[in-house]
Amino acid sequence: MTKVALIGAGGMARHHLPVMIEKGAEIVAICEPSESNYELTVKKLETLGAPPPPNIPVFEDMLAKYAGELEAAFIVTPHAYHYTQAKMCMEAGIDVLLEKPMVMNAQEAISLIEARDKTGRLLVVAFQGGLSPQIREAARLIKSGELGELLTVNGLVWQGWKSGTANTWRQQPAIAGGGFLFDSGAHMLNTVCTLVGEDFATVAAWTDNRGTEVDINGVVMGRLKSGALVTINGCGDTIPAMETNIHVMLTEGVIHTGIWGEKLFIRRKGDADYKPADLPPMRAAWEQFMQVRAGEIPNPCPPEVGLRMAKLWDAIVDSASKDGQPVQALATA
Repeated sequence: MTKVALIGAGGMARHHLPVMIEKGAEIVAICEPSESNYELTVKKLETLGAPPPPNIPVFEDMLAKYAGELEAAFIVTPHAYHYTQAKMCMEAGIDVLLEKPMVMNAQEAISLIEARDKTGRLLVVAFQGGLSPQIREAARLIKSGELGELLTVNGLVWQGWKSGTANTWRQQPAIAGGGFLFDSGAHMLNTVCTLVGEDFATVAAWTDNRGTEVDINGVVMGRLKSGALVTINGCGDTIPAMETNIHVMLTEGVIHTGIWGEKLFIRRKGDADYKPADLPPMRAAWEQFMQVRAGEIPNPCPPEVGLRMAKLWDAIVDSASKDGQPVQALATA
């Protein structure tokens, strides 16, 4: 059994519970300010045959009381809290699985990597793209040169996000850090960064809040350091459904995938059509986290990927505030 703190007990946390319990998580404590969320989580644990842990609503109080017992923490809280909670957990000697997006900006990402290095603790980011065998294989193909030179990347994600998140924290900029492009669209940004394996050099972006306080629609254009070109289109105010597509064009082939790595089709030079990749399905975030802790697999989604995405997001925010003026992305090692 692995002694765990569940930090945040909303719907997404409850989604992860079955795998956590199946894979030997002993939830020692929950940190959730909403009593109703806590009660729903206790009911879910009861159906899974797990005992109800105590709820310590204030994070600092929970850490002070239980840090000595804890081996791991799963942080499933609103975006603004990720950095401080992950940093404090690692400094307390606790390994961390952190929900997406990793942090609010590049400076927080850099600081979190420094904390990881200083404490020697594990930090895995629960981005499906990074955890997906399909995306990792696509990234390998691009990096290896098997499909030639990387030329362009085109990404599209649409969802009825505006109506679906109305009157929730996801449309409060101080807590969410952004709107559609930083929530559902964060999967697009992270997966593109994972696929190309390099930083953006220049970014131009336009966003439309559609009468809200956060971005709802957005268009991003960028040039990678290698010179390859990227376009991303995000629409969060459409019909109540969702679809994603990413196409990567190279001189010797084309890759077709999605933001969660839910599909992977490859068309090589000379092929009459795309061919599906024969890969195993993606394992759950908690299962992969436990495999990394056991030394069975390398970290599939380390904070360095989160930093690359955070630098892109900072550039998007900067350019959008200047009506699409191209900006230089933050240069870091």
